[in-house]
Amino acid sequence: MLGTRGVPARYGGFETAIEEIGRRMADRGHEVTVYCRGAEGEPPEHLGMKLVHLPAARKKALETLSHTCLSVFHLLFSRRRHDVAFVFNAANAVFLPVLRLRRLPTAVHVDGLEWKRAKWGGTGRRYYRTAEALSVRWADALIADARGISDYYTEEFGASTELLVYGAPLLTDRRTERIADLDLNDRGYHLVVARFEPENHVLEIVRGYRASDATLPLVVVGSAPYADAYTTEIEQAAHGDPRIRLVGGVWDQDLLDALYANAASYLHGHSVGGTNPSLLRAIGAAAPVIAYDISFNAESLGAGARYFRTAGDVARCVVETEGDVAGAVAHAETVRARVVSTYSWEAVTDGYLALAKRLADGQSRRGEASGKRR
Repeated sequence: MLGTRGVPARYGGFETAIEEIGRRMADRGHEVTVYCRGAEGEPPEHLGMKLVHLPAARKKALETLSHTCLSVFHLLFSRRRHDVAFVFNAANAVFLPVLRLRRLPTAVHVDGLEWKRAKWGGTGRRYYRTAEALSVRWADALIADARGISDYYTEEFGASTELLVYGAPLLTDRRTERIADLDLNDRGYHLVVARFEPENHVLEIVRGYRASDATLPLVVVGSAPYADAYTTEIEQAAHGDPRIRLVGGVWDQDLLDALYANAASYLHGHSVGGTNPSLLRAIGAAAPVIAYDISFNAESLGAGARYFRTAGDVARCVVETEGDVAGAVAHAETVRARVVSTYSWEAVTDGYLALAKRLADGQSRRGEASGKRR
């Protein structure tokens, strides 16, 4: 598994997927190698997975590609023979011909619509659009984690994908005592957990909350590399409002789980990616969700959830939730009961292993689509 920051999972959806799927593959007796960004001397194993640590250029436009380049060539000359490679992020499709030199069947997990992210300028967006086409042309299989992403590749390229969604962790122990570490009370706050990037709409959430008559505090967990200007905007929007608490990153997973499980609402502003692990974690914790109004989020939440598009919508939704927190929690528990049976890491792992076997046996979709947009 390559193309991400690797494990332990501390950053985003891909890392979470690798940790959850890879550990289960290892538990079932498979040998799993994960390429990680970091210095040699880091732990050689994690949850049964073998780790290879390689450096990366510390520059936004080059970090992913530089690390994947090193990973691919390390894999090319490795003495260890692998049956299948899972490459995460369509941006890494440029390296697929190198993996073919090793005669290694390769599946690309294409992620969301990365070219829509505001952090990329014109060159970056053109590159990502090209990389999508190269994935379609060169990958033996394409993996989508949401129906909306699968539909996009069908409509844009006429390409088939393997729909393998993420899992929703079921959090039954709310660990309410842990939120006292942040001087918070059970169902006594609204929560945001997100990287500070424009397409995650943290700024709109903070502005909308500030304009509201909400009485419960807003706790904002997150930060982002390469996003100083956007972070400053968020800090300025929150400045002077004692109800808004910017707490930065929370790396204590037990505390983060407790924050989800005890929130009056979880505001989810992600609008570009596919199925989002943070949203599924909130659902698995029975947190009432207020989500950005887009198909990926609606696919997970279903009908009856609260959605927003503007800061005004945020203001309305948080006040409505405070007016009936018990009702919001009851709806969240209904959503959890539906979702945890659909979004299962065990089932996702089954899907990855079934795909790996088919690829190792010679199945490939290469040649099915040209990579040209319709």
